[in-house]
Amino acid sequence: LARALPPGLPDRAAGAPPGGRGAGAGGSAGRRGTAGLSRWQVALVLGAPILLGAGAIYLWGRAARRGRRPGPGGDSGSGQPDGPGHEEMSPLGRAQAAKNKGNKYFKAGKYELAIQCYTEAISLCPPEKNLDLSTFYQNRAAAYEQLQKWTEVAQDCTKAVELNPKYVKALFRRAKAHEKLDNKKECLEDVTAVCILEAFQNQQSMLLADKVLKLLGKEKAKEKYKNREPLMPSPQFIKSYFSSFTDDIISQPLLKGEKSDEDKDKEGEASEVKENSGYLRAKQYMEEENYDKIISESTKEIEAKGRYMAEALLLRATFYLLIGNASAAKPDLDQVISMEDANVKLRANALIKRGSMYMQQQQPVLSTQDFNMAADIDPQNADVYHHRGQLKILLDQIEEAVEDFDECIRLRPNSALAQAQKCFALYRQAYTGSNALTVQAAMKGFEDVIKKFPKCAEGYALYAQALTDQQQFGKADEMYDKCIDLEPDNATTYVHKGLLQLQWKQDLDKGLELISKAIEIDNKCDFAYETMGTIEVQRGNLDKAIEMFNKAINLAKSEMEMAHLYSLCDAAYAQTEVAKKYGLKPPTL
Repeated sequence: LARALPPGLPDRAAGAPPGGRGAGAGGSAGRRGTAGLSRWQVALVLGAPILLGAGAIYLWGRAARRGRRPGPGGDSGSGQPDGPGHEEMSPLGRAQAAKNKGNKYFKAGKYELAIQCYTEAISLCPPEKNLDLSTFYQNRAAAYEQLQKWTEVAQDCTKAVELNPKYVKALFRRAKAHEKLDNKKECLEDVTAVCILEAFQNQQSMLLADKVLKLLGKEKAKEKYKNREPLMPSPQFIKSYFSSFTDDIISQPLLKGEKSDEDKDKEGEASEVKENSGYLRAKQYMEEENYDKIISESTKEIEAKGRYMAEALLLRATFYLLIGNASAAKPDLDQVISMEDANVKLRANALIKRGSMYMQQQQPVLSTQDFNMAADIDPQNADVYHHRGQLKILLDQIEEAVEDFDECIRLRPNSALAQAQKCFALYRQAYTGSNALTVQAAMKGFEDVIKKFPKCAEGYALYAQALTDQQQFGKADEMYDKCIDLEPDNATTYVHKGLLQLQWKQDLDKGLELISKAIEIDNKCDFAYETMGTIEVQRGNLDKAIEMFNKAINLAKSEMEMAHLYSLCDAAYAQTEVAKKYGLKPPTL
């Protein structure tokens, strides 16, 4: 579920509140939210409000009007003096007249003639008149733009910016030209400068920045992810992932008859293992948290076509997913799903995991199909409804999500996780609908859950995030403390508590201390590195921010997640380049 930052901090939640920490339908122990401002903005400036719609258009129009320079008083554009007794027009006056004539051609759609006039204005303008000369170059670039001569547009805008380094129109026009020329890095630097100069008040430039950052992120992630070294997540993450399943055969402890001779001797058991099974050894390694050997031992079972082949395929696929190798996981999941003689619990679990993988890959139709098929073949499987409910939340299908959670609770009345997630779904529905009464009812639902299930850390964590949305910071802090008492090794909770200190008390030192504690607990917690990077951007420590984002990139569990992190890193890097070139920096904490 969503892992969005609290409102007013690195990411303002303008829409839905952040979600839970569990593995959920996304197949990882905590997902990022989609509410609020665009993610690239987290790394560009945070603290500057966004003015959307008509307001942004008004500001843009006002800025554009300020950018126009009127011609000489009384000049008709003819190049002639105003009348008898006047001196001959100055060189600048003649240049302005040529420009005005060019403007008339431009409005008439005669762009080649307009270019000729702007060229004449450039040649007539005294070289010391920097602002006027920059306007003439920018106007000629606008005419070239109409003719789609992107190289000429970029060249003229460069001349305009050299003469007037904070010329927003020229910077933005050059950014658009670079986009057309597929110069993404240069486009990003120009549009970053524009966003800072406009104090992030213009939607048009913001959308271009968002677009180019996503393209850059996807390009880099595609190459990096393809060649990355597989990385096993931390034991905390793996245990959190498996804890979200109750009907998952492969995550259940070994039965007595399945244990190795050595372990049985320790326990004083008499029975012996009658076969040498790679799957059973893999399960034993799971109990020992020796996760690096599980894929190889499962492979031995599969190659031997052993008794536990279906289980081994599912276990290997699960760990392929955990190390971020979805392409290797899919054939194994496909094979289990197609094994009609296999245990229906195994097939349903494979469908849940493949459906979650599809959701990570932004294929919601395929994801929904898999979850529906799982419900058809194993209608009494509570996991199907729990994970499908989380999928429905991600798809903003809240009523259907609540129905799934209800069915999960009917099948497993003591499922604290499902009850907490149902509360979150109801809260999100109330929050986005701005209905005070239903928000109050949803908040009471959280109270009921933590009273009924006082050992459910997820209930406290979700309630804390809802309380943060409602600006009940003191109570939210108490909920995070209870969560930490129950799960002292859950790094994500420390990150959320750290962010709360920033929002509630503006206590930067305490916030960073808690996020550092999260990294100390789990040095593979990508969320902690990402959040630390975001905060460093706001502090103006761009080099440190880039270092943190790069650490998070190396820990990314999917190509999509890596693309998002590259976008943040590229946004921070663009700021460093803009600062060097133009001396522009956004406000800092």
